[in-house]
Amino acid sequence: MRGASQPWLVRCDDGASYVVKFQNNPQHARVLANEMLASRLAQRIGLPVASPAFVEVSGALLGSSPHLIFELGERREPILPGTQFGSRFPGVPSETLVVDFLPDRLLRRVANLSAAFLGAFVFDKWTCNCDGRQVIFHRRADETGAAYSVTMIDQGFCFNDGEWTFPDSPLRGLYPRRLVYEKVRGMESFEPFLTRVENLAMDELEECVRGIPDKWCEPYPHELAQLMIALYARRFAVRQAIIDARNSVLAPFPNWH
Repeated sequence: MRGASQPWLVRCDDGASYVVKFQNNPQHARVLANEMLASRLAQRIGLPVASPAFVEVSGALLGSSPHLIFELGERREPILPGTQFGSRFPGVPSETLVVDFLPDRLLRRVANLSAAFLGAFVFDKWTCNCDGRQVIFHRRADETGAAYSVTMIDQGFCFNDGEWTFPDSPLRGLYPRRLVYEKVRGMESFEPFLTRVENLAMDELEECVRGIPDKWCEPYPHELAQLMIALYARRFAVRQAIIDARNSVLAPFPNWH
């Protein structure tokens, strides 16, 4: 699969396929922690995010699959076995059409367009996603003419990548296709996701870190607890962040009056 972490599409023993990121990927192990935590948080507030999973990759599989390696320029490095992060593929790969761009006429027909992108904007402001919002559009390959659905993917740069800090910016989190913000009329357009973030309890946040391995949080695993405290404190800063984006030079919400 594409991406700096060099993930692979893997069919697992539950019969589903997952985009798997590995502990010793070319970025860093915290990409896996970010993916698991952010995906669980997104699920918690009802966003259409790819389902996360722990994927156990055995040494036997890697040993019998010599193509499962990292390519680093002219060098090749082995993938280490162990517990990896998996993001569930939306369907059977051979039967599912997946794209990352749609022309305007098809984008407007996406089934969950407003919920996905307005909710994702709230989420990306809260989590300080320092990458552009990544989504995929998908439908069954045999359903010609059917509307696409959208799914949030690639949460690895939430919490400022591996830094676990929050360098906020008014322009951060905006999707480049302004069409997705056409229905924004005011702060109420970001509901119910905004209120759901604000109403999250600390025990709900703590549930989202359950089972995340210390190895995914190196070099300082204890910082995961500090990250949760910071996220809890940021819940009520999201409204102002949205206003700051509205008042930015890009003016992304032309119908907000």
